[in-house]
Parts: sequence; C-alpha cells; structure tokens
Amino acid sequence: MSAPRDDGATPGGAVPPPTGSHATDPPGEAKRHAWWRPELGLSLVVLVLGVLVIVGTLDVAAATSALGLGPRFFPMLVGGSLVLIGVFYTLDVLRGGRGDPEESEDIDADAPADWRSVGLVSGIFLAFTALLSTLGWIIAASLLFFGLSVVLGAGSKPRAAVIAVVLGVLSYVAFVKGLGVTLPGGLLQGVI
Repeated sequence: MSAPRDDGATPGGAVPPPTGSHATDPPGEAKRHAWWRPELGLSLVVLVLGVLVIVGTLDVAAATSALGLGPRFFPMLVGGSLVLIGVFYTLDVLRGGRGDPEESEDIDADAPADWRSVGLVSGIFLAFTALLSTLGWIIAASLLFFGLSVVLGAGSKPRAAVIAVVLGVLSYVAFVKGLGVTLPGGLLQGVI
C-alpha cells in the first residue's frame, strides 16, 4: 500500500484536471488566459503612457530656472516613473502576478457607474482648457479646483473656494517663479 501523495497526483502518477475559473475553458482558451489578462492590458497602457510623456517632453524648449531645473524636469520624472512602473508591472503579470479583487467595505462592486460625475468632471476639464488662455492660469485653475472639489463631494463650498484660489495662486507662483515656465496671465496679466 502506497502512502498518500502531497503533490496532487493520483497514485498512478496522473495529475488531476485543473480546477478553478479556467478549468471549463476550451483547449485553446486556457493558453490564451495564461498570458493575456486585464492586468497586462493596464500595465501596457502605463508603459505606453510613460513613453508618450517622455517623447512629448522632448519637444519642450525653455531655459532652466535658478535651481537648474527646467520645464522638462518634472514631466521627464513622471514619464520615467511611469515607464519603470509599467515595465515592472508587465514583468510581474507575465510571471503570474494577479491584481487582488476589490475588498473595500466602502465600494459596492455591483453598483452602476456614476456617469453623472464622470460627465461633470470631463466637462470641467474641457471648460478649463477652453478658458485657460482667456482667463489665465490663476482664475481658470481656481475654477477647476473648485469645480472638481464640489463635484467630488466637498463638504463646505466656501472653504473649497478658498483652498481652490490658494492652490491656483501657489501653483502659478511655483511654475512661473520657481521653474521659469510661462503660464497664461489672462485677466490678471498686469497684476501678477
């Protein structure tokens, strides 16, 4: 009498058929599922996005700031980070890594998508791009930050408005004075 085996094989040496989500797939489907999964698609999107950011940044020509950082520094940093993350994520997926299923207590996976919020956020970004050169960075960015905070559920609208204006001014000063990037002044051109 032979002792039971731990490797899942039967005493005759045959391995039982696989169990799980892909056990009932047609023969060709199991091989396709082995390498193509949604995680791989996401990792490739991150990788391509990083490459596009780097390629787009190469066209930027401007002087460096007093700190030695020019307008290319942060986009290159972000693009390089995206490429690294995309490469490591792709390698992980190809080696069998899987994304963990959503287990947050605040999320209902069966709830329908909130298309109203998606539409409002998209509309706010489109309005920002349309009004940027006319209103200028400070006003347009303040409206962008305020609109996004309200759509995404800000508790106090006056506080959200104050924070939006502060962020608009600080981001303008950081980019224009700190990095030497030219942003549109718009209606405040002679003031700031």
